[in-house]
Amino acid sequence: MRRFRYPVDTDQFADIRKDGKVYVDKTDMVYDLVDRYKYVFLARPRRFGKSLLCNTFKAYFQGQKELFVGLRIMELEKEWKAYPVLHFTMSGLKNLTIPDAKSALELYISDYEKIYGRNTSEISPGKRFRGLIHRAFEQTGEKVVIILDEYDSPVMRLLYDKEQLEAMRMMLREFYQVLKDEGAYLKFVFITGVTKFSQMSIFSELNNLTQISMFDEYSGLCGITQKELDTVLRPCVEDYAEALHITTDEAYALLKRNYDGYHFSPCSEDVYAPFSLLRALDGRNSYHYWFESGTTTSLIDHLQHYAGFNPLDYDGVELSIGDFNVPCEKAPTPIPLLYQSGYLSIDYYNKEDDVYVLHFPNFEVRQGMVDGMTHYLMDTDDLERNSAILTMSRAMKRGDLSAALTELRSYIASLPYDIITRKQWMAKKKREDFYKLLMYVVFSLLNSKVDTEVKSILGRADVVVKTKADIFVLELKVDDTVDNALAQIDSKGYAIPYEADGRKVTKCGVSISSEARNISHWRVVDEEGNIVDEQKFIP
Repeated sequence: MRRFRYPVDTDQFADIRKDGKVYVDKTDMVYDLVDRYKYVFLARPRRFGKSLLCNTFKAYFQGQKELFVGLRIMELEKEWKAYPVLHFTMSGLKNLTIPDAKSALELYISDYEKIYGRNTSEISPGKRFRGLIHRAFEQTGEKVVIILDEYDSPVMRLLYDKEQLEAMRMMLREFYQVLKDEGAYLKFVFITGVTKFSQMSIFSELNNLTQISMFDEYSGLCGITQKELDTVLRPCVEDYAEALHITTDEAYALLKRNYDGYHFSPCSEDVYAPFSLLRALDGRNSYHYWFESGTTTSLIDHLQHYAGFNPLDYDGVELSIGDFNVPCEKAPTPIPLLYQSGYLSIDYYNKEDDVYVLHFPNFEVRQGMVDGMTHYLMDTDDLERNSAILTMSRAMKRGDLSAALTELRSYIASLPYDIITRKQWMAKKKREDFYKLLMYVVFSLLNSKVDTEVKSILGRADVVVKTKADIFVLELKVDDTVDNALAQIDSKGYAIPYEADGRKVTKCGVSISSEARNISHWRVVDEEGNIVDEQKFIP
């Protein structure tokens, strides 16, 4: 019989508390925010618990003391006053035309007008919102609490449609402007989103909005921290380990590899993605849930606007603090979008150089990205692709790199000849870049079967594949020789970090012909430089 009930199907704070589901107590930070600030903005990736946090604020301000019994806030809050709360979940406006989005927003407002009344002379959403705040204040005698969840959802799909983007912004700005104008009637304003408010130019007038997104003390406000997993959730991890017939230490390592790695400030706590972590604990598995909740389709659509993109190239990129605030639609690279969406996270802060180093946070996200790109680049039947990946993986596990490359070459040959021209964004790329990227992605996809890395300590190797017995270091060259590929492995010291590993280290230079649109030559050498295998194909 299961010992724990996890909130995998709800973000309603009241339901979680009433049903006795697992809840990680962050109410002391809720109290602290209310005590210190009046206008607060928090940016976090999707599926990171922002809606649950909003519902927690709502229950707190509505004075639902009974829901907080046993939580930290009970030692802090003494009054438990009830305030009028206006809570808007803006994700309901996503993917709507501007007229439909306006109608949906007006419907949200009308729900509260049933409580506080309406003045029919108020026509626009902004004027109705303003009137609503005034009447709520007058009727209750208390200042009003405003909660705006996912404020940027309506505009994200319009980033590259300037006309529609500006029209949506204008409609939302007229609504959000009320927050500044009616400050005398407001007790607390809490706003969440994926992108920082300055990037959307919606809150440009709201200059007193405190952005806590990169504050160390609130880095664990959403998500589950390592400390929380080690303490209050340890019984859950022990139950998980028992169900999988592994040790508790092995369970911690498995969860960390798949779902950990998020950092949101210079000295951030170590944060796990709650959506995936809780589902893994509930399902007693290590599946990749984050992309099931929202595939990479929309991300790939965004990335198409950047010529020659390869998201995997941004693993390890360095950013200054100013780079985080570059508007997504104006950024020369997709890095701001990848960071704000949670595909990249802060790995560490280099105080000496005042830069942040970003990485894929964990195995789940990296493999989800690779898998999404594989589907997009290959555009072929999943069964055929998966069969090729499995054959390559088995070859690598038995140490037969040539067999894996032979399978890969055969698979590339089966791809539609016009696959590049069917990708509009490829028009800005050189043909050979596509095939190098495709190979890079395929080898990365082997990560589901074997351990794949793409970076070494001394440089950036194209592919490093690790199995129980072998380490393969590959360098890919387009319209260049395998001699130069192998020379780069040696000159850059790509294999040096693995010399003391104990496993056999094999180096391989791979040449790709843009004319033949496939692998044209490879040479496999051992640690001493002796040729183990070589295959050359005539175009």
